[in-house]
Amino acid sequence: MTSRTHYKAALGTAATVVALLSGLCAQTAAARTNMALPLSDYAVSAVCPPPAPGRATCLALQLVASVPGSSDAARSPELGSAATPAGAPSPATGEVGYTPQALHTAYNLPLSASSSQTVALVDAYNDLHAEEDLATYDKEFHLPECTKGDGCFSKVGEHGGEGEGSLPFPQSPGQLTSAEAFCKGSEAGESAQRAEEREAACEQVKAAAGWTVETSLDIESAHAICQSCKVALVEAESPEYEDLDATEDTAVGLGATEVSNSWGGPECFEGGCEDSPALNHPGTVITAAAGDDGYLNWDAEYSFDQADYPASSPHVIAVGGTRLALSASHAWERETVWNGDGAGGGGCSKAFTAQPWQKRVPDWSSVGCGEMRAVADVSADADPYTGIAVRDTSPGCKAPYEEAKVIKYLSNWCTIGGTSLASPIIAAVYALAGGAGGVFYPSRTLYENETLKPAALHDVVEGSNGKCGEGESFNEEGESECSVSEEAASCGAHLICLAGSGYDGPTGVGTPNGISAFQPTGVGNEEGASSGPAPAAPRAGTAVPLVPVAPQLTAAATQPQLSRLALTLNALIALNRNRPSIAKLAFTFTLNLAARVRVSLEERVGKRGHKHWKAVLRSFTIAALSGHNSKRLTGHGVLSSGSYRLTLTPTGGTARSIVFKIG
Repeated sequence: MTSRTHYKAALGTAATVVALLSGLCAQTAAARTNMALPLSDYAVSAVCPPPAPGRATCLALQLVASVPGSSDAARSPELGSAATPAGAPSPATGEVGYTPQALHTAYNLPLSASSSQTVALVDAYNDLHAEEDLATYDKEFHLPECTKGDGCFSKVGEHGGEGEGSLPFPQSPGQLTSAEAFCKGSEAGESAQRAEEREAACEQVKAAAGWTVETSLDIESAHAICQSCKVALVEAESPEYEDLDATEDTAVGLGATEVSNSWGGPECFEGGCEDSPALNHPGTVITAAAGDDGYLNWDAEYSFDQADYPASSPHVIAVGGTRLALSASHAWERETVWNGDGAGGGGCSKAFTAQPWQKRVPDWSSVGCGEMRAVADVSADADPYTGIAVRDTSPGCKAPYEEAKVIKYLSNWCTIGGTSLASPIIAAVYALAGGAGGVFYPSRTLYENETLKPAALHDVVEGSNGKCGEGESFNEEGESECSVSEEAASCGAHLICLAGSGYDGPTGVGTPNGISAFQPTGVGNEEGASSGPAPAAPRAGTAVPLVPVAPQLTAAATQPQLSRLALTLNALIALNRNRPSIAKLAFTFTLNLAARVRVSLEERVGKRGHKHWKAVLRSFTIAALSGHNSKRLTGHGVLSSGSYRLTLTPTGGTARSIVFKIG
């Protein structure tokens, strides 16, 4: 067992009473026992890098081997052939993770929705093998086919296009191969600019590889839960919030009845806290993963002491994480708050107020959020140690097993958890229940049914997602080594980080026990935190097919339109250094059509109230392509501390600017 330091804290009488009354002395929940390796031989690894400023990260976590062994991967199996090694684990029997059949039994779910539903999954970058991986997954678990040919599966880009030119990086295997080769290559005496471009290519290749695993998890888990639903993959150009917001709008605009978001980041950055209108779509179910690093992200290496966004938005259904234990027959046996090697996210929002129906829960005064939004609303399985089997065609997705005392790997199958799993599960359960059913903000349905139909939810009453230790404070089975009282100290023993009967922060109103808790009650009038009149909600039992609609050509569309202007990650890093070089400032933008673009950089100068913008370098013109562009400033000087404005003006179009500071 790894040596760990326990976090000790003195709790007041109230915390002790809460712990005793909730029966939380023993929080360990048994995990599955039919994995290919003993649980002590696994560890957890994030599939995506931490979020940079202005960007989100995917929240999928992979169970990997923690013991030394062979790195030789078994050949990717073709089902029914002799390609699968005799000793390799079988996804169908649960040796790689929970199966669709296990989840359906555990949560008492039907296989099909009573009406036509389309579950959209919002992800970043392009998964080249999404459809074929879903087909292999369906065949392995004997699920109904879901392909583009039969109208069940669709894949579109950020703006709804289906063609190769409309999809994000990598648009083709050849483009990916070229990017990988450029990343790994080097040139004698290459310039600093060339080296930075190579580094940026490596970062993009790595990020895209992680998001393909996330994408496979999303579409496969959604189809596993709702097997009659259409599955729509909507891919953002990048994990930047602006791209993800545009993708969210596209998913809803094309007719999705449920949208799942398995990504997140800080709700406030650079001093600003803003809820995106892309998340405010009354009448549509929008779920968001609550995060994988515990209460206010205490366990994150990039700790930001905030709840995850978009889960903290009052317009979405925030989905927390549990550790799910099943009986030998896959019946629900026990669920606790996930905390150990990773932990379910949550906390009080620092920016957004709670919806009225959340504040009406009987124990709201014990939650500890006052008037602010509490995360989460509901929860589902998320601990990677009780994760699901995922099929993904990428080198990083492989399931470890032991043969002759050597660790080997089954290619293209892996065990994945995180609230990235919980979010599509809940979105698909809503789909099984018929979608929003005319409720503007369908999180309300859960809170009303917690009172009216308590048996329709598993009330999770054990555990906490509060802070445990200063390092790896979990045992060999990935469970927290701290007592619940120790963990609850980080939130003052309030229910925002402590499980209890009824509503609590880590698990919300609980986990599904059938679908009736997700069906509207018809009680009361609509109310919510939206500004302005809400659009008409769709009628229950109806769905708009998710088919890309060709945009109407207008005069404005024939003019160059520039959007999504932003500095690159490397440029943001350079700005943190003293007197960065002008040539370090790279930027990205998008054009609706090819055009020449004038670039200028200005500095804010002057005294007191007499300040103005002064050119730092002579403006220059670049040739830009339709779609995503990446360019940099030219010049040999450096920039001193101050405020700067970068402006891009397409010929015949409207200028766009961003302002940034140095020092």
